[in-house]
Amino acid sequence: MSRKNKLRKFAEILSFPNVYECYNVQEPSLVGANMEPVEMKGVWHRDHFKNDHPITLELACGGGEYTVDLARRFPERNFIGIDIKGNRLWQGAKNALDGGLHNAAFLRTRIEVLSAFFAPGEVSEIWITFPDPFPRESKENRRLTSPMFLERFREVLVPGGLVHLKHDDPHFFRYSLRVIESDPRCTLLYENQDIYATPMLYPELGIQTLYEGKHLAAGKTIKYLRCTIS
Repeated sequence: MSRKNKLRKFAEILSFPNVYECYNVQEPSLVGANMEPVEMKGVWHRDHFKNDHPITLELACGGGEYTVDLARRFPERNFIGIDIKGNRLWQGAKNALDGGLHNAAFLRTRIEVLSAFFAPGEVSEIWITFPDPFPRESKENRRLTSPMFLERFREVLVPGGLVHLKHDDPHFFRYSLRVIESDPRCTLLYENQDIYATPMLYPELGIQTLYEGKHLAAGKTIKYLRCTIS
């Protein structure tokens, strides 16, 4: 992507009413459209969505394919895509606006500081779609299914909230299973090592991200699990 195109997207996203951005994770705070400071923790239902529908987060959402498609399929729920890269969020946010999806929003921040922007129990579900697997053991804590991140999720999820993981990397998937199965406060509900091998139990698994399309074209199998976190 050219620098000119990136700058255009950065300028456009500042005016989007469905995007919130954090510019300093050391002192987390948010701005909304036109750089107006906002406080969203505990008031996403009231101040953004204007309803009391359950909130689902898509972490490391990239271009927001899952956020947008889930919002389209489930109008009775609210969805927030989260990523650190603003130029990625631009596409999802624009698609949601163009599609009139008022139940889809986007948040630019690091996932480590989720609790700065969501109150305990404010989130009902979390989707993790093709995050960086960080294969080196020295970077285990950066994996989104590490014990450290499970604790971050507990800070914002309702007790027994759902977590979904969709990935192509067998090592990362096995690692995630081990972490979940060793945590007494997690309950594994379902796992599938190749979601395309049989009819899908959950139709929303058919939503494909940009990365998933590339993985399938390369002959990789797509794995999925869902669990609850208490």
